[in-house]
Amino acid sequence: MKIDLNSDLGESYGAYKVGMDGEILKYVSSVNIACGFHAGDPMVMDKTVEMAIANNVKIGAHPGLPDLMGFGRRIMNVSTEEVKNYMVYQVGALMAFVKKRGGTLNHVKPHGALYNMASKDKKLADAVVEAVKSIDENLILFGLPNSEVEKSALEHNINFKNEVFADRGYTDQGLLVPRSEPGAFVQGAENCAERIATMVNKKEVMSVNNNPVKILADTVCVHGDNLESLEFVKALKVKLENLGLKIEG
Repeated sequence: MKIDLNSDLGESYGAYKVGMDGEILKYVSSVNIACGFHAGDPMVMDKTVEMAIANNVKIGAHPGLPDLMGFGRRIMNVSTEEVKNYMVYQVGALMAFVKKRGGTLNHVKPHGALYNMASKDKKLADAVVEAVKSIDENLILFGLPNSEVEKSALEHNINFKNEVFADRGYTDQGLLVPRSEPGAFVQGAENCAERIATMVNKKEVMSVNNNPVKILADTVCVHGDNLESLEFVKALKVKLENLGLKIEG
């Protein structure tokens, strides 16, 4: 069995450094690079693409809502046409940097509020999928299992990878527990590794209410924006491999 480990990188902006991108790249198999709307800037995008290619990891675009102040995590009232153009603008920009460096863009993963809003709203999900298809129908789209985005991707014949989260809690409906609520985060690399192995092998996860929820896992998101998170990612990779899972994008 194999599993992809992905991480959100390129979140520094101007004089502000965020994350430990150079280190995280050593332990994951794919990355999602911020495209300037919620984080990142042209210099950071270019450098992150360069490092990703040097580490031989799959490169993805991580487009979000135009919300630097809120890091793209605030819900915004946006039209489907705006979502499409936000996606095209950001993915197109990252594609140019990838092309400049001689690489290939592998996938797209919406960020933050856009990711969560589209997961529950069919019209927004269609907008996200249609935007990806208009850019390159061979791109893979990352999203929540059983979400509106997955359904739309299947309808539009777009490659879709079911994304699960190593350190996040799930509701009985298979959605992520909001960050502000109890049970939103799961602690401990060993505990998280066991959960991921169960997702891959048994296709289920225990919800925050301790109920089994059916889920598919093609790629696992891991965070590494501080030293503690980096140590978590390193330990998680080892434990997953010890459980018989090959890390591969």
